[in-house]
Amino acid sequence: MAAIISQSSTAACTHCGKDIPTSNIDLHYVHCFRNLEKCSVCGEMVPKKHASEHYGNNHAPIDCIHCGEAVERKSLALHRGERCPQRIIACEYCEFPLPAVDLYKHQDMCGNRTEFCDACGQYVRLCQRAEHELRSHNHSNSASGSPRVDGSPGREGGDANGRRPASTSPGRMMLTIAVTGAAFLLVSVFLQRRIDG
Repeated sequence: MAAIISQSSTAACTHCGKDIPTSNIDLHYVHCFRNLEKCSVCGEMVPKKHASEHYGNNHAPIDCIHCGEAVERKSLALHRGERCPQRIIACEYCEFPLPAVDLYKHQDMCGNRTEFCDACGQYVRLCQRAEHELRSHNHSNSASGSPRVDGSPGREGGDANGRRPASTSPGRMMLTIAVTGAAFLLVSVFLQRRIDG
């Protein structure tokens, strides 16, 4: 049977599913059945002579050059841009580029580093920097030197006890980093000798 007749003057082709005028349904069905086939993957009607080309261009799996996962050709750009675990993403704290699969662990450590806040003289974890800025500093008031909204004095007035924050020069910062690195190295060597011994 070439058609399923509907209430109106059209009928649905049993091969492609399109509504065709009932006067042309038999001719359409013969042409449709002879020349078109339904793609088993996407359900699209494609010419029989181009079926393998359609499959190759749209559905044939391609190995991702980054992770090796087999992905449909039409989904490859989406996979590389958003889903590939080996795609390169920059850390939001240090902007170091690394694979997406390692990003969470890196940012967990990187975000826990501290940075000196020039406005209040405190060390703040990088992952809490934006929250700290919003909670502790009202930029419109601190620029004029007036007390902040939360009632604590601004940078010019020092902390709650009247002390001024210690100034941090680049040389002092480098010295701190060097001392910390040397201490870490000594502890590592000590632990390694203890494990070996």
